[in-house]
Amino acid sequence: MKKVLLFCTALCLAVAMGCTQSSTTEDDATGTATATGTATTTPTTTAPADTQAATLTIADMSFGDAITVAPGTQISVTNDDSVEHSVTSRTEGAFDVHVDGGQQATLTTPTEPGEYAFYCVYHPSMTGTLIVK
Repeated sequence: MKKVLLFCTALCLAVAMGCTQSSTTEDDATGTATATGTATTTPTTTAPADTQAATLTIADMSFGDAITVAPGTQISVTNDDSVEHSVTSRTEGAFDVHVDGGQQATLTTPTEPGEYAFYCVYHPSMTGTLIVK
């Protein structure tokens, strides 16, 4: 009975510790059981409820449709073209990110709501609109 109780105790400890692998060994001389295991954790990344992810894809010398995001949102800028582009706000100092061809960058949107027109400094005919609300 003592051995069963020790085994159950060791097993409960292993389960409580969240082990993915466990084993129980018993010393025949003392009747003592020892539980061993390897605990694993899975990291999780949770964005705050008021934050959203957004992507701006530059392709075929175009920014595409207007993007609407919350204030302070991080936007992933992907340049699918082979040449460098910029995402430069016409509102001075609001945002300006340069992305080499085939690369990615990140920009943070302004914290003030509004419509922000932007363009590419290398290709001024490329224009877009960022709506922050």
